[in-house]
Amino acid sequence: MRRIFSDYAYGDGPRKGCWWDETSKNPDRPALSGVRNVEVVIIGAGYTGLSAAYHLARAGWQTLVLEAEAPGWGASGRNGGFCCLGGGMLSDATLDARFGKRDRLEFRAAERAAVDLVSRLIENLGLDVDRHSKGETELAHRPRDMIGLRSKAETIEENYGVRPDIVEASDLARYGLSGSFHGALTIPIGFGLNPLKYLHGLAAAAEAEGAVICPHSPVMGFETEGAHHCLQTPSGIVRARQVIVATNGYSSEDLPAWLAGRYMPFQSNVLVTRPLTPCEIERQGWTSDQMCYDTRHLLHYFRLMPDGRFLFGMRGGLMTGARAEAQARKRICRDFARLFPKWAQVDVSHIWSGMVCLARGSLPFVGETTPGSRIWAGLCYHGNGVAMASLAGRILADLVRGAQPPIWPKAMQIPLRRFPFGRARRLIMPPTYLGLMLSDYGS
Repeated sequence: MRRIFSDYAYGDGPRKGCWWDETSKNPDRPALSGVRNVEVVIIGAGYTGLSAAYHLARAGWQTLVLEAEAPGWGASGRNGGFCCLGGGMLSDATLDARFGKRDRLEFRAAERAAVDLVSRLIENLGLDVDRHSKGETELAHRPRDMIGLRSKAETIEENYGVRPDIVEASDLARYGLSGSFHGALTIPIGFGLNPLKYLHGLAAAAEAEGAVICPHSPVMGFETEGAHHCLQTPSGIVRARQVIVATNGYSSEDLPAWLAGRYMPFQSNVLVTRPLTPCEIERQGWTSDQMCYDTRHLLHYFRLMPDGRFLFGMRGGLMTGARAEAQARKRICRDFARLFPKWAQVDVSHIWSGMVCLARGSLPFVGETTPGSRIWAGLCYHGNGVAMASLAGRILADLVRGAQPPIWPKAMQIPLRRFPFGRARRLIMPPTYLGLMLSDYGS
């Protein structure tokens, strides 16, 4: 594997301290051994890969999933648990200019369809995922940001078919959202969940339909031999007519070679407190279980979970290594204490980080890497992968089978463009982040 960060980023260090690992466990599964011949092999046992495996196996296709570590080891099993709208970073105006209004609305419809898909899977499969929250709430971290939220509210009904709620600063406390915010916008779509419980439920459902999941089976070699692709792991070989690459922020530059330079991983950090007492919750004035985020470019996201723990996350972290990880953990604790000062002395029981993934075009990609290659990929969800990755997996399952997906927006079919500087492309991020930070903290 050829990856763009140091080995530390792909090891256990960043994941150490992940709260979700204490709430849901992987069953024992054997690594791949020997030679296997299947119709479809999937690289990566996150939301994209497992959703594709479930939908393919349910359609009767022989499917095998290769995972370098354990299912959910990457971002799918260590995110903040926000099943919400998103997946891209482009405004309505930019989408209209690039694709036209019709295609913009189709992309927005896909965002909602992604949330609805996860909801149906949870209900149909009977998954207990600690679901809560009535949609998502965006909080203005500066007075002027309310102008943007009011403008955004005007487009919500056209984009998603629902009416949003504007909450004035003077009413935040009444909604249980006390803090140094200047108003809010709530969109009644989406919910919070335990991301690892959802993932393990999806994995079990895929296996029940006949899919095979092989953990601790990193792909070490990838060749095409006539009508088949041949993937080699440390102790086995898989031959398949179709390949789905579902590795997102943990991708490798050579699996397949097409991926080189076409994705940008970046870090997201999360902390979880010990369970808060009712008195502590009242003292801070944050009694809502609504999943929330603020209007910063390098945003904070947070929610009070059903067990009384508070989850707080933030974007950032451009360097890897034990020292950089320690600094990132100090930074998130500092920001948490600043936004929720009454909880500054509350014990933070768990802190961890993971890598999300962005595209140069600021849109996810779902499709065939090269026409006729029979190598498919779904990646670049821009920090909103719970829902969008699940939909991407379903779309890929349809495409592999030669079926027309019910929804597959043109905006998600555009091949990923390469970032400049190849494997050194992460060097363009520090000045970008600096500009975003200055913008976030401007008046």
